[in-house]
Amino acid sequence: MSQAADMAILTCALTGVLTNPQQHPVPVTPAQMAAEARDAFNAGASVMHVHLRRQEEGLGHLPSWDPEVAEAVVGAIREACPGVIINLTTGVIGADISGPAECIRRVRPEIAACNAGSLNYLKLKEDGSWAWPPMVFDNPVAKVAAFLAVMEECGVHPEFECFDVGIVRSVAMYVKNGLFKPNLMGRPEYNLVLGVASGMPLDADLLALLPRYMVEGALWQSTLIGRQEIWPLHRRTAELGGMLRTGLEDSFYLPDGRRASGNGPMIEALAACAQAAGRTVASPAQARGILGLSPA
Repeated sequence: MSQAADMAILTCALTGVLTNPQQHPVPVTPAQMAAEARDAFNAGASVMHVHLRRQEEGLGHLPSWDPEVAEAVVGAIREACPGVIINLTTGVIGADISGPAECIRRVRPEIAACNAGSLNYLKLKEDGSWAWPPMVFDNPVAKVAAFLAVMEECGVHPEFECFDVGIVRSVAMYVKNGLFKPNLMGRPEYNLVLGVASGMPLDADLLALLPRYMVEGALWQSTLIGRQEIWPLHRRTAELGGMLRTGLEDSFYLPDGRRASGNGPMIEALAACAQAAGRTVASPAQARGILGLSPA
């Protein structure tokens, strides 16, 4: 491995989008987000993937696109974690991207998620009924292009979220077509999401195939959704040279099956996966260099 390939960037997905904080211990307020980020940062995470929640009493299970909330949350995380890299979520249903666009403009994250294709977002209960009404997470090319334009305007590095093999393959088209501009946006970066019921499964053989469909020189990481069964794939990601992500958005479970008390223990376990594969956990400054971001 080269020195850069030998380093593993760790991302902490702090809270997610709809988990009810009254049922699961996910952070919501700026102070809670900062405290969880600090624990993850101290455990080795250089990147914080940030979802925003409504701040009104009893509404913390709902997403927010209020730029004031974005500024308060991101500001608190940056103060708690000097040099941290912010990765801001952008996922919305429908063509109106004004909410996430205004949050990007307000906080200027180093990275923003760019959902690279559409997915039938489905899940069944044990009895065969729908866990929620079937929905389409719609990300047509026009919407992808609109997000990339805002990211270019703000000097933000896109991270392409890929829920299926065809979405992985589409990213190369965005590069060749010029929607993604490497001279302005850095190295193409893929986030491979495995474990969504109607997307790519938690399959180590599939994971090993996916890098062959990426553009040359790209970075990639895996986001693994599930319980204890995610951890062998985290180790496989590390062995294959991918970057690593976990946190309370993706799972509540540690490798031994215990429920995590917070994001810090999740990142400690993720760092152990990197180290077991002979990888060095990248510092925030090293992560910025690998990603092609400006120094803090």
